[in-house]
Amino acid sequence: MAIQREKMHLWGIPIDRVDGETTMAIFEELMETPECSMIVTPNSEIIMAASKDAELERLLCEADLMIPDGIGLVYASKILKQPLAERVTGIDFADRALARLAEEGKSVYFLGSKPDGGDGVSVARMAADRKAQEHPGLVIAGTRDGYFKPEDEEEIVAQINASGAELLLVALGSPKQEKFIQRHRHQLKAKVAIGVGGSLDVWAGTLKRAPEFFRKHGLEWLYRLIQEPSRYKRMAVLPLFMIKVIVTKGRK
Repeated sequence: MAIQREKMHLWGIPIDRVDGETTMAIFEELMETPECSMIVTPNSEIIMAASKDAELERLLCEADLMIPDGIGLVYASKILKQPLAERVTGIDFADRALARLAEEGKSVYFLGSKPDGGDGVSVARMAADRKAQEHPGLVIAGTRDGYFKPEDEEEIVAQINASGAELLLVALGSPKQEKFIQRHRHQLKAKVAIGVGGSLDVWAGTLKRAPEFFRKHGLEWLYRLIQEPSRYKRMAVLPLFMIKVIVTKGRK
């Protein structure tokens, strides 16, 4: 029997009201469907970008599972009195998904990030090798870096399909990774495709994840900004997001 789903709606975009366990249960359901399902892990930045990008807004509304990754979404849900169950980070969910695949001997394809993470090995391959060590039984169907041209996409999709991968992790940055999945989801033979952002870099060891304190208090964005000051323009959207939420509440 299908799991009952509850959602909050933020400016017309549905976000699943889930916790970690429910997210995994839905993931397992999607892994049994005949077509490729798309999972998105939105944060405040993605939701704000959708207000100016009709294609992005449409794909968010069409996603099979919208996991509340950003702490801003949790705050917004409380302000708007549509409280989300909890924040479910994309990287933690993806790791749990890989652990589940390993238990069942299923396969995954890693697509994205830089072609050289060190010693001439791609970040995707480094991440895949580390995850295979962490999760014995996990089958690595293939890897490919994220540096390719639009005209290469059909060939890449063919390679992914030929690999027999049941899960596809795409790390091209948002919203590029979500748009890639949306463009090809009806061609892809993988059961589930997820945009995972910088997860491959963290798993490969080329990017350090925020310490526990920052994660616990929803300050990963601050840690990333300290690591990569060039992200300051992107971070400027966060206060604008909260202002928009407060204005929305005031209109109700």
